[in-house]
Amino acid sequence: MKIEGIEIVRVELKYCERCGGLWLRVWGTEDIYCPECAEEILDLPIGRKGRKPRLPVNDSVDIESQFEDWPEIYGKGGNA
Repeated sequence: MKIEGIEIVRVELKYCERCGGLWLRVWGTEDIYCPECAEEILDLPIGRKGRKPRLPVNDSVDIESQFEDWPEIYGKGGNA
């Protein structure tokens, strides 16, 4: 939008998803990093895609039920 030779640019307040700082980005753009962090992100190695993160699991652990000794706490239904 121009008014008498002046260009008006709409901006929105955004927080950087890397450093948490506040900055202004052009309205309607998808930028998620402030200009300083956007430069630093370019230097980071690219990670592998398609692999979902997993928690370490020890399959050798047996979990035993502890509810066998509780028949007096939970009874047959319908005793209200």
